[in-house]
Parts: sequence; C-alpha cells; structure tokens
Amino acid sequence: MENMVHTFNLKIDWGLINLISQIDRFDASWTTIEKKEGQSLKQLKSFATIRSVGASTRIEGSKLSDEEVEVLLNNLDISKIKDRDSQEVIGYFETLDLITESYFDITVTENSIKSLHNLLLKYSEKDEWHKGDYKQHSNAVEATLPDGSKQIIFQTTKPGYPTQDAMRKLIAWYDNDNKTHPLVKCALFTYEFLSIHPFQDGNGRLSRLLSTLLLLRNGYKWIQYVSFEHEIESRKIEYYRVLRNCQSQRPNEDVSSWIYFFFDALSNIQEQLMIKLATKGVEAKLAPKEKSVLVFIENNPGCKSGEIANKLGIPVPTVKKLLPGLLAKNLIDKHGTGPGTNYSIK
Repeated sequence: MENMVHTFNLKIDWGLINLISQIDRFDASWTTIEKKEGQSLKQLKSFATIRSVGASTRIEGSKLSDEEVEVLLNNLDISKIKDRDSQEVIGYFETLDLITESYFDITVTENSIKSLHNLLLKYSEKDEWHKGDYKQHSNAVEATLPDGSKQIIFQTTKPGYPTQDAMRKLIAWYDNDNKTHPLVKCALFTYEFLSIHPFQDGNGRLSRLLSTLLLLRNGYKWIQYVSFEHEIESRKIEYYRVLRNCQSQRPNEDVSSWIYFFFDALSNIQEQLMIKLATKGVEAKLAPKEKSVLVFIENNPGCKSGEIANKLGIPVPTVKKLLPGLLAKNLIDKHGTGPGTNYSIK
C-alpha cells in the first residue's frame, strides 16, 4: 500500500509495520527497565554520550577516537581549544547534553533549530560567520572518503527563499500531522532536513541531534542510553547510499528505503542496549579481582595479561585464570594468539 506523507511517497507493508511494532513494544516496557536499572543507566548514558560525540563528528571528517574524545571532555579547558576537531567535539557535546537534559522544553521551531545550530558551532572559529543562520551559498552533501577526498552525494535546496520556505513547510507539516506514526515523522523530518541542508555547515551533525530530540519528545527516552550516531557511523556507506537513492527521485520521492534504514538502526541499538544492561547485571556479580581486571581492560584496550598483572599487582597465573571467566561471561574480547594475545572490552 502506497501513501503520501508530507511530500513523500511511502510504501506501507507488513515489514515496516513489524519494525514499528517491535520498536514500540520495547518502548512500552522501558519504564519498568528504567526503574530497575537506574545506576547502570547513569553509566550507560555517560558511555553513550562519548560514543555519540565521537561518531557524529567523525562522520563529518573528525579524526578523534572515542578515547581521545573522552580525555578531551574530562580535561576541558575552553581557552586552549584551538583545533577544529576539538571545537566540533565540544560543541556537539554541549548541544547533546542540552537536548537530553531539556528536551521537553525545546520546541520544534525555526528559532529553536537555529539556536541549536548556534550552540553546535559555538566554539568553531571557522564557522563564526554563519552559525545560527540559514545558508547564504549553495551547499551539496559530501562524503569524506578514506583517502580524505570528497564525493558529492546529492544536491540540496537553494539558499535564500527556497530554503526558508522549505523549512517553514517542514515544521508546519510536523506540527499539524496528527495521523502519521511519531516514528515515521521523526525519520521523515530527519530526511527532509538533510535534503534541505538549511545551514552552511553542520547539517549532518545537527540532523542526528534533531533525531534524538524528536525521539525524546515523542517518549522514546531510551535513546539517550545508547549511541544512534555510532550506529550510523558503522553503516556510513549504507547511510549515504540510501540518502542518494531517495534524493535521486526528488521531488515526491519514494522514501521507503530511508524509513527502513532508520527503523532498522533503531532496532539494532535497542538490542545493543539490552545486551549492555545484561552485561551490567553480570558485572555486578563479579569478584573484586575480576572487576579490577575488567576495569583495567576497559581503560586500556589492547592490553596483555602480563601488563594487567604488573599494573594491578596481581600474580600472572591469577590473571590468566580470571581472563577465561570474563571471556565466558561475554564481557571482554580476545585478540591474537600466543605472546601477542591481548584483550579489549566487549
């Protein structure tokens, strides 16, 4: 069955209905999970925030790893932040933090979206001239390839009145459409925002922040405890391919493939969240030495048994007995063989 939503064609079939139902079933049980897992969720939110900040800025070309992002945010000195990657990381962190703490008060308006854009680029010296305002020049969506070169994914809405008009229509549709399922509206808003690309720069990052905002405002509060951005980063090629395939049909394009991608990503991170919560439950039952080894591996990915023993003051034979237990509990990963064997967190 084909439907027209906003300016898009969307095929509604049982696969799509099942995905929506699956996501909503999880959401229905979330209140109970939230009450039960309060302490674990605080840790997961902190971890998810680091991953989200790192992933979303890397999608746009940043080179900072999650470990480097964590060090930067834990030792923050704004006066010393001069490189672009660090400026983008801090801006993304502060915007994401505002959204997760105050989403109920952030309405979906042009002014609020411009304010979020202004905060996102707050520390970026390069973007001082345009932050918080719609674009003045044409901009195409580009992907950064492994060799550092750029590839145009699709053309965007022209600057000036066409962009202003498109944003007004998008927000008016979002406000007034009371029939379309909230998840579909979230996915379509994100897609159309990317298609318009209303700002000179920062649109990709802001689109992912807006996805989180819309999901939170529609009651999907679990989204803040897992990284939607990391899921997009891990499927970056597919992400751009789906966008390009839909964009090639504009106007009145069929966006079914984008909806499927968006919902599949949400379904995947729901599953990841449940695995992480189960892992936290297992961790709570670990013996003190097991916890020490696990924490060390988490903070020192790629470490070897000898290094763990030396740093923690635990005999090597004891460490070698503890590691198989952590592997069996699915808490750590083992890499390599023989003298080169090393460990990382799951």
